[in-house]
Amino acid sequence: MKKLSSRAVTAITNGVLALVLVVVGVVCFYPTAAHVSGLEDRVHYRGTSGDGVSLMFNVYWGTQEVESILEVLAAYDAKATFFIGGSWADDNTACVRKIVEAGHEVGSHGYFHRDHTTLGYEGNVEEISRSVQFLQLAAGVPVTLFAPPSGAYDEDTVNAAESLGLRTVMWSRDTIDWRDKDEETCYLRATEDLQAGELILMHPMEHTLKALPRILEYCNTHSLRPITVGENLANT
Repeated sequence: MKKLSSRAVTAITNGVLALVLVVVGVVCFYPTAAHVSGLEDRVHYRGTSGDGVSLMFNVYWGTQEVESILEVLAAYDAKATFFIGGSWADDNTACVRKIVEAGHEVGSHGYFHRDHTTLGYEGNVEEISRSVQFLQLAAGVPVTLFAPPSGAYDEDTVNAAESLGLRTVMWSRDTIDWRDKDEETCYLRATEDLQAGELILMHPMEHTLKALPRILEYCNTHSLRPITVGENLANT
């Protein structure tokens, strides 16, 4: 067998290292839903409404956009669910109250946007309960839903949420608006072949705000009511 030159060995080694770095980067910076076998019946990926769809806004930033989103929703008489990070709520209590006063729903999105698959049962209880306690104090209403940050959950996460009286919520479609900062892309991902019962994941981004009136117009045109996740899950 012909021996490889040192230059060839170096090239192969560098190629392998580059591939490893790409894989690590994808895992770290592009979070995706963690589908855990055996938990499907306890985690909600869509609702059962015959004519409603739910816009879900995960909030850890974008206070100004949240305020404007509330204005757009009011103009279309639409309801939504805001899954709120406790650390954001701590700095934006007045905005949390505006969300509730406008008739929208608030749910927990954890406190520090941590990977809940790494926390264990007790760590999940602590992280989730801390956010729930603060949200209930700020909003003055019960919190019954939990959306795991980055869609990362395991059995400890679901067990912890259930011990706190919360249902774990995922999504049926993701606009990925945090990554692809484009109004048209956000609109298409939210509306293409949209069906009743769906849960649509969004974030308070400038381009998402711009797409929102068109998304709500699409819902109106197709006889789909924008409703809270709680209402969408009422029969589950």
